[in-house]
Amino acid sequence: MSKKILVVAAHPDDEILGCGGTMAVHSIKGDEVYVLILGEGITSRDVKRDRKKRDKEIEELRRAIEAANKIVGTKRTFLYDFPDNRFDSVPLLDIIKVIEKVKNEVVPDIVYTHHHGDLNIDHRLTFQAVMTACRPLKGESVKEIYSFEVLSSTEWSPDNSKYFMPNYFVDIKNTLKRKIMAMKRYKSEIRDFPHPRSAKAMEILAHNRGINVGLEYAEAFILIRKIKD
Repeated sequence: MSKKILVVAAHPDDEILGCGGTMAVHSIKGDEVYVLILGEGITSRDVKRDRKKRDKEIEELRRAIEAANKIVGTKRTFLYDFPDNRFDSVPLLDIIKVIEKVKNEVVPDIVYTHHHGDLNIDHRLTFQAVMTACRPLKGESVKEIYSFEVLSSTEWSPDNSKYFMPNYFVDIKNTLKRKIMAMKRYKSEIRDFPHPRSAKAMEILAHNRGINVGLEYAEAFILIRKIKD
């Protein structure tokens, strides 16, 4: 039986870096994949946020989002406009309400989102908002929640008590090329090696995660909650 998947990401490209290969695996299997991106992904480059100043770049980035997600088989993307790297400047409840709205429309079985220990403040608040929006109450559709890792954030966290320790792995040998191809659509975000957000670094991480569990290439996750019917 096919399932509905919701990926909740703070910024454009987080969804591909974190679980692009797994999204493609779900899509190939016949699952419906939906993506919610909360932040606009641009204005943190300025000392003070000026949304209008960056309108053109934000529109270009949104076109990149659609192109990238088409490659990995996303059925629909939901795009919001929370301030980039300034999620702590808005009430957490506002973020929760957006997640609840999209979740109620999609009615997902599985949710993928950020690791609670990431260096990036937006990632940490996204995780917190997802956990609140997906409280395990009677009638809740979400039965599984997984945290993913994002290169240039998860591995840079100084808090060893919140280190990313994966316990769930997905074989992406057949979808890694799609993941890298999708990331390349984010021309303003991808970097040259040895930057973590480079195509080569993505392949190295996938190879390393595969080696962890006897596979050639894998994406790694932390299982946060699974409710078995």
